[in-house]
Amino acid sequence: MEESEQIYAFVSEKISLLQIDGPWSKRMLARLRRGVGKDPVDTPDIWEITFGGIPESLSKYKSDIGTTKAELAIHVALTLYSLHQQGNDFSVNGKNEKNNKNSFASASRKLIFPDGKNENAIKRRFDSLITALDLTEFSYHARGLVQMMRTADKPIQVNYPQLAKDLYFFQIPEGRRRVLLNWGRDFYRIESNIDNKKE
Repeated sequence: MEESEQIYAFVSEKISLLQIDGPWSKRMLARLRRGVGKDPVDTPDIWEITFGGIPESLSKYKSDIGTTKAELAIHVALTLYSLHQQGNDFSVNGKNEKNNKNSFASASRKLIFPDGKNENAIKRRFDSLITALDLTEFSYHARGLVQMMRTADKPIQVNYPQLAKDLYFFQIPEGRRRVLLNWGRDFYRIESNIDNKKE
């Protein structure tokens, strides 16, 4: 299995654990929220969930790079998920492969009001996100969008395992170009009336 697919499977499994209502999941979600925007090295209290059971191929340590690209992508995706899930009684993790309607970009698009009054403000936030130089900066800009998703009038879901996979490629020059193009398509895609009626 490719690294990106391992990342997807790992994050899916961790979210499944976090969705089991109980003291451990509530405690871990609270800890994860405190890790948003922080380096994984500075958040040892969440290693149990972000590093626990991680495939060896995703965490091969090299002294010259520190945290691996996979570990960083997993950390950012799970901490943003925990922020999004806070206070919601439905699962904010939505796996929808059709036109990737639950990508982070398409979810950001859903923040635009029907009358378009806030469109420029959302576009500015999205533009800051896609021009981020690294995942620390990405996480900073994503945090604001996730907080808006969390409190939106209508439920907004994100495919968080896919986000982790995208963030892995975001750190690789040739992969980054593909991810940004896909996010651009998802953000600017206009859904057909047929799709809207089915939802």
